[in-house]
Amino acid sequence: MADSSYTPPKIWTWDKDNGGRFAGINRPTAGAREDQDLPVGKHGFQLYSLGTPNGQKATIMFEELLEAGYSDAEYDAWMIKIMEGQQFWSGFVELNPNSKIPALVDRSGPKPFRVFESGAILLHLAEKFDCLLPRDPAGRAETISWLMWQMGTGPFLGGGFGHFYAYAPVKIEYAIDRYAMEVKRQLDVLDRRLADHEYLAGSEYTIADMATWPWYGALAKGLVYGAGEFLSVHEYKNVQRWTDAIAKRPAVKRGRMVNRISGDPASQLHERHDASDFDTKTQDKIGEPAKT
Repeated sequence: MADSSYTPPKIWTWDKDNGGRFAGINRPTAGAREDQDLPVGKHGFQLYSLGTPNGQKATIMFEELLEAGYSDAEYDAWMIKIMEGQQFWSGFVELNPNSKIPALVDRSGPKPFRVFESGAILLHLAEKFDCLLPRDPAGRAETISWLMWQMGTGPFLGGGFGHFYAYAPVKIEYAIDRYAMEVKRQLDVLDRRLADHEYLAGSEYTIADMATWPWYGALAKGLVYGAGEFLSVHEYKNVQRWTDAIAKRPAVKRGRMVNRISGDPASQLHERHDASDFDTKTQDKIGEPAKT
């Protein structure tokens, strides 16, 4: 249905009051808004993030590496409160000029360096530890292909469908219909692939699953945007099977807790600096959930 109530001007200008839920932080410009350094912990990897689907990719990866016995993968996970604009601190912008979580500093070698964007972090760690990325050329190519698939489709699910369905100040039928169609197609792509393969890249769990599960696993269980019934997610049986299998992994259970600020306080570990933090520093033990 066409919306005849709006005619785009010849040149767009920013209306700072027309941003819906995120009007207070979104702007059409990049760069730092506040001079603020980031904290640095004791481990070789410093992660600055929040427990969103993109943030979960990185924390699950670290926990999988530790679960596999790679003790050098110990990390400090610091919370970036995006609704308070901390992603626009000067220290964070130095790590990611796009001001999106997660961002990583690899301090494990003689010279620290940054890695930003969740897919890049997964690939960097997989290559560094030779883990969760197949060595054979065909398996590696398949894994990276699905990883890039998720990086490309994620914005349609989050910034497209999620925004217009759950966050936009007005419901726009065309926008919701268009993005719902695309998300349903994405779910069908996954369902068809998983009909014949245990995991996305084949028989092995890889960084491709780790990138995709926080988004589409949560969607399959109706945990994001309140859209499970709307999208009939129960129809995608193979996605449901894959989602349930990955959810049982101990490292996934831990990784989902890190930098999390919603849900059961026992499932929220706002910062992670040691493995023992999961037993002693969840919010049910030390305080109230963070406000966003």
